[in-house]
Amino acid sequence: MPKLSAEAYAIIEGRHSDPFHYLGLHPEGDKSVVRAFLPEASNVEAVGEHGEVAKLDRIHESGLFAGALPNGAKRYQLRAKFGDNVVELEDPYRFPPILTDFDLYLLGEGTHQRLYDKLGAHPMTLDGVDGIGFVVLAPNARRVSVVGDFNFWDARRHPMRVRGVGYWELFIPHAKSGDHYKFDIVGPHGHNLALKSDPFAFATEQRPKTASIVFDEAHLPRPRPAPDGINALSAPMSIYEVHLGSWRRNANNEWLTYRELAEQLPAYARDMGFTHVEFLPVSEHPFDGSWGYQPTGLYAPTSRFGSPEDFAALVDACHREGVAVLLDWVPGHFPDDPHGLGHFDGTALYEHANPLQGRHLDWGTLIYNYGRTEVTNFLVSNALFWLERYAIDGLRVDAVASMLYLDYSRPPGGWIPNQHGGRENLEAIAFLRRFNSELFARFPQATTAAEESTAWPQVSRPVEFGGLGFGYKWNMGWMHDTLNYISKDPIHRKHHHGDILFGLHYAFSENFILPLSHDEVVHGKRSILGRMPGDEWQRFANLRAYYSFMFGHPGKKLMFMGGEIAQSSEWNHDQSLDWHLLQHKNHSGIQSLIRDLNRLYRSVPALHQMDCEQAGFEWVITDDANNNVFAWVRNGFEDRARCLVVVNFSPNVYRNYRVRVPFAGKWHEVFNSDSAHYGGSNVGNIGEVHTQGSKTPELSLTLPPLAAIFLVPES
Repeated sequence: MPKLSAEAYAIIEGRHSDPFHYLGLHPEGDKSVVRAFLPEASNVEAVGEHGEVAKLDRIHESGLFAGALPNGAKRYQLRAKFGDNVVELEDPYRFPPILTDFDLYLLGEGTHQRLYDKLGAHPMTLDGVDGIGFVVLAPNARRVSVVGDFNFWDARRHPMRVRGVGYWELFIPHAKSGDHYKFDIVGPHGHNLALKSDPFAFATEQRPKTASIVFDEAHLPRPRPAPDGINALSAPMSIYEVHLGSWRRNANNEWLTYRELAEQLPAYARDMGFTHVEFLPVSEHPFDGSWGYQPTGLYAPTSRFGSPEDFAALVDACHREGVAVLLDWVPGHFPDDPHGLGHFDGTALYEHANPLQGRHLDWGTLIYNYGRTEVTNFLVSNALFWLERYAIDGLRVDAVASMLYLDYSRPPGGWIPNQHGGRENLEAIAFLRRFNSELFARFPQATTAAEESTAWPQVSRPVEFGGLGFGYKWNMGWMHDTLNYISKDPIHRKHHHGDILFGLHYAFSENFILPLSHDEVVHGKRSILGRMPGDEWQRFANLRAYYSFMFGHPGKKLMFMGGEIAQSSEWNHDQSLDWHLLQHKNHSGIQSLIRDLNRLYRSVPALHQMDCEQAGFEWVITDDANNNVFAWVRNGFEDRARCLVVVNFSPNVYRNYRVRVPFAGKWHEVFNSDSAHYGGSNVGNIGEVHTQGSKTPELSLTLPPLAAIFLVPES
């Protein structure tokens, strides 16, 4: 055998960073030399485009072959013998690059908004040959190979070439959709890493398996759009938060598929009057108990419930019913599973290298390095991907507070200040502003919401005015204060009167969503019903009053599944909701109450048009702590678009209770949570009340026990 070059040994040993420089067709003098590396092949020939055949000599026993084609040849195929089988195959190292120079420029600059069109695995045709183009970022790797169903998972067969600032690419002829694959990476110190899943995989194996699956997302059926204006500040927004794996299950306690969910969930949400469903994270994740909040595959709907087409069908079914779809999105952290993003190329590529910046102490997860161009481009592109490919209507961003503060949940001395010595994460702030700016620029009908639990200012104000740019912010303070109030025995509530009043001091500083989310019904907090004091009748009456108070309060609404049927136990992600509870009148009464509250909220303009504006709210009674009574008026755009809300958080019936109103005349009682239809005692105002007095009109009302009533003026 001839003496081989260092390049040849780099190919044989699997450490060449640009195999195209050696393999494939190369002019040498008056010949065109073909080199191919085909382990286990005994004979190899190159067949030119005009049928000319050149035998390739085996120049190394590992499977390295070389030979000459007539000068000027450009296209050829390889004919190789493996055992008794002779196969014809295309040489991956004869094809042109996948990424253009302009792609590389945008990737290097970090401004490629459609990153998902270039990175990952994409079916394509190059030089008349069908195959899959693979591209992955690994700037500090010594060598990257694609391994998969198409090459016996042998890293020697398909080493990639590196271009730009560390983007490795390779077109593999005749690889196809449905093939499983991963990346075999040699790190900067020459060590092989655990096989890595594709950060841009559009489909994945079901856990505990972790391979990526080639999927042609460009031809994904696009769901029909949601109704226009469904996310507007002036529109009613009542969100049903759902964990797809435990909303309902089949008789064997197995998950419903996306298709089965599409047959049931959208119709149920529409029947209940919800305007939106919000899915806990659907991105692929290895651990069921994380509920999706520790994702490893940000571009792939979890395979637990079906294929990407199946997930698109679920979104389409929701839109068909007039229900918008929001996704929980997790750009704040990711798990350190060996197949995932952690230490991806042998270095801290996606995360911070310093654990004082790069690891969450609470969750044991890794924190994205928002100061790295490629990382923020990866995340922003992912947000846009869900809206473009799956017609998602908005993203709720998880754990924003943990992103904003460098000292979040860290002890003194356990964090690194910013360049000004402060605790604000300036890079994360810039990322969130860019995320919102690009999302609203591309999808102005969409929205975003922040789970942000601190007093950070202007979360839902425009970036150009110094805000973070979110459409909405979860009102965690309202949730905490009001649940604290309602959990007290009524005899003690007068001492906690301020828990109801305090939220209105800041209710219009942001565009708020009032959340009763999954976090409030786990980890020993009990269900919402479980927080209610008193005997059984009082507990359900308290719950009816509390839900009614929520729907009368300024702000959009969010309720986690099970709340609408008064789930008795805490949420368990491993089983279905307790739908059998609806056999009992108290539970079915709560379901009817939520259905009617949603109808009321949507049909009475005063209850939603000015949800986020100070002019949409006016206190009427704030000082009746001894009786646990509150009253206010909600205003709509039109002069007579008013709704009086009176809530009695005591178990007493108050008769001839006087409440001033803005208009004289007849007021209709359009809702009463004490109705027998909901399980109440049927105390109320028999449908209508006339004002008394002329200069300052008042209503003399009967206030039912532990209940809320809503009244509107006659038009």
